[in-house]
Amino acid sequence: MRIRRAQAADLADVARVLRDAFMEFEHLYTAEGFRATTPGVSDLRARLAEGPLWIARADARVIGTVAAVARDDGLYVRSMAVVPDARGDGVARGLMDEVQRFASTVSADRLYLSTTPFLYSAIRLYEALGFRRTGEPPHDLHGTPLFVMAKPLKDRTPAASRRRSVGGAEPS
Repeated sequence: MRIRRAQAADLADVARVLRDAFMEFEHLYTAEGFRATTPGVSDLRARLAEGPLWIARADARVIGTVAAVARDDGLYVRSMAVVPDARGDGVARGLMDEVQRFASTVSADRLYLSTTPFLYSAIRLYEALGFRRTGEPPHDLHGTPLFVMAKPLKDRTPAASRRRSVGGAEPS
């Protein structure tokens, strides 16, 4: 498997991966939610202008993708997808490693994403990577339920505050 940044010429493959990856779940999405989850080339071209998009290839075939957008509240991870016959081979972890490397270049304090409650395998992966549910919006995508998960990347607590909180007492 090889992972690299996607280019405009890769967008048809990215659209195919998204559709193939989410097809088995289509019945759990609203029609609009599924369309938003599986964008076509023109929508992906606009996303490519917003931030990097990566693809994972095995042989000559694109088998996975993920995108990221740097925002004020962290690095938003979106469109993580791996085709069904490549799941369990470390593709998603490899893609998330790329996202995390990129996060350090933009000094992001956290990674965050939204997912649906029925994507059990994806949720388990995100939890294994250190993501936790936040309770923040959005709570739906065109009527399809969502929840947000985030992973802190930096300890934002000053050293003095950490010392004070040890043992619950102020330093003397």
